Amino acid sequence: MPECIGVKFDNGPKIHYLEAPPTPPAIGSRCVVVTRRGLELGKVRTGVKEIEKPQGHFVRGAQDDDLKAYTDLKQKAEDLKWLLRARARQAESDVKIVALEFTIDESLLVVSYSSEKQVPLRVLAQELVAHTDARIEFANVGPRDQARMLGTLGVCGDGSCSSTWLQSFNAVSIRMARDQQLPLNPEKISGPCGRLMCCLQFEHDMYRDLLKGMPRKGAKACHEGSGTCGRVVKLNPLKGTVELKTDEGGVEEYPADEVTRVRGAN
Repeated sequence: MPECIGVKFDNGPKIHYLEAPPTPPAIGSRCVVVTRRGLELGKVRTGVKEIEKPQGHFVRGAQDDDLKAYTDLKQKAEDLKWLLRARARQAESDVKIVALEFTIDESLLVVSYSSEKQVPLRVLAQELVAHTDARIEFANVGPRDQARMLGTLGVCGDGSCSSTWLQSFNAVSIRMARDQQLPLNPEKISGPCGRLMCCLQFEHDMYRDLLKGMPRKGAKACHEGSGTCGRVVKLNPLKGTVELKTDEGGVEEYPADEVTRVRGAN
């Protein structure tokens, strides 16, 4: 397998593995690489690893001219982003212009946008051709990719997982929130992107293991020691306890291994 180095670009935390040169560059150094887009500027994040399918190859260590071109084109892309946003507002379009990115030789301009309706891409492209000779590519990105590119804060107060370190987006389901006994309030379990929080998946396997052997919520169960019976109203997997609502209306908490489900009870 080819020897590769991991390179990160400025549009998110994902590490891209590209074929390494005979003398690998230092970790943390800036470099020019070729990807499917063309020439891009990145930062070396890993040492040499064997990767089956590289996503490009290393060209050279970044020179002063490369850094200047990158800085100038980044500012140009930012100016054009605001131009497109203004034109979209004038056209009363619901398209959201997320980001514009040039390759460092200005051969390609990638326009990332978000919209659930048909977007007049040709009109937007015409606004750009007067300002650049680059080939223009449009990409409709989802809410999680927007968070990755723009950078957001999570409910924990730190940078969101998608914009700081997450390498891929896995499926997150409402079942994960239920298993963790979280309130099924969209405002409580959704991230800044409006989708279920990515972090729900990180502890789900642990919660699933802790819930094994516990009676399900709503089941009829009895405490072996006291003989108290009732409906399971809450599971506390981290504490290893079960809360029963008795027929008298009180709520009692018992260790889960001392509570037995009543078979056949509704």
